[in-house]
Amino acid sequence: MDIIKVFGSNVKYYRQVVGLSQEALAEKCGMHRTYISAIECFRRSISLENIQRIADALAIEPYKLFIENREEI
Repeated sequence: MDIIKVFGSNVKYYRQVVGLSQEALAEKCGMHRTYISAIECFRRSISLENIQRIADALAIEPYKLFIENREEI
């Protein structure tokens, strides 16, 4: 499991599920759009605080961003 790829893929998946652009998600998190893009493109590691901010903005529990097979959720 590549945790950075799993996390980035899940951020993109849940962002699209709720119908947010990268820019809209970034605004809700208090982050920059390029930061969200870097996460989704697997170019960025992320702090626990920012994980929580993203999960809150997506209205999901943070652990869901780390599940490799979303069918298990």
